[in-house]
This record gives sequence, C-alpha cells and structure tokens, in this order.
Amino acid sequence: MQGRFKLYFHPQSRAAVVRWMLEEVGADYELVPVDFEKGENRSPEFLALNPMGKLPTLVLPDGTVMTEVAAILAHLADCFPEAGLAPAIATPERATYYRWLFFAPSCLEPAAVDAMMRKDSAPLPKRALGWGSYDDVIDTLEGRLAAAPYVTGTRFTAADLGLGATLWWLSMFGAPRLQESAAIKGFVERVTGREAFLRHRQPA
Repeated sequence: MQGRFKLYFHPQSRAAVVRWMLEEVGADYELVPVDFEKGENRSPEFLALNPMGKLPTLVLPDGTVMTEVAAILAHLADCFPEAGLAPAIATPERATYYRWLFFAPSCLEPAAVDAMMRKDSAPLPKRALGWGSYDDVIDTLEGRLAAAPYVTGTRFTAADLGLGATLWWLSMFGAPRLQESAAIKGFVERVTGREAFLRHRQPA
C-alpha cells in the first residue's frame, strides 16, 4: 500500500502491537506520541478521531481512521500481501487464522483480566462468558501450541503476532499458568525473537 500511516502512540499501550505489525509489513509510518498523564487522549482533537479516547488509533494514508487491534492487524495483513502474514482468502487456513486472530481480544485478554483483577471474588458463571473460564482459555491455547509452532500451523501470521503480543504482556504482569507452560513459553520466545519485534521496541 502506498502512502504513510499515522499511529497515535504510547509505548505502554496496545498501540505497541500495531507498531510491531507496521514493522513486520514494512509500512511507512509516523508515530504521534500521546501523553496519558497530560490527558492528550481525552483532547477534543483526539476524541474526534476515536471517541473512546483509546489506543491504538491508526490513520490510514487516505485518512480513514481504524481502531481495535485485531481489525488493524487483519487490514494491514491484507494491504501488504507480500509480507505473507495472512493465508489466502476462502481457504481452511484462512478460517483458522480468523479464529485465532480474534481469540486474543475476545477470549484471552478478558479472561486474564477477570482472573487477575477478580481473584478474590466468586467466579462468574461460565455460561455467561464468551471465554468460559481462564483455565478453559489456557487449556485451549496449550493444546494448540503443543501441536504446532504457530496457531495457524507452521507459518507465522498476524494471528500469531496478536496472540503473542498479548501473552508476552500478560506474562510480564504475572498472569497465572503462563510461566509454567512450556508450549506457551516456547511460542512467546519464537514470536518475540523476530526482528520486527525487536525493532518495534526501539525508542520512538
């Protein structure tokens, strides 16, 4: 895709995942720092772009505004097919890719937040939750990652990037079971060893 992307950015936010993806696909992009302490994410100018006042907020070269990590990863993978981060459309591999691309934000992250922030509370009823329980989520991940090096098989995709970023972040905050799982630890080490991951960690 021709043109420059503009990523509103704070290194300790989900915008870092999008920066990693921009590095993976080789996009031309500009980082616009957002200072949470100064309330810049609640300024009228920023809220005009993203009324949620949240990151990531990505402005495409044509001025279209995108939010939500999984949506941005999917779009960038399609905009830069030469990067090889998404399987061909309408294939079984693409179906598996979609499954895991949305697993991190819809299952892993809410389950982990619930487990870590409500650990002294009674568990919520599994049937009321899209993720069931934290243990269900981790068991599912372990089963998949014990069978293949990446969630879509033998090839790294945007789904692995999104999932790996979430697992890496949760591991730093001591989410249960992650450090004890050889399959999950091995996966996180594989994805965070990529050159694009190391580049995205450089100071803005």
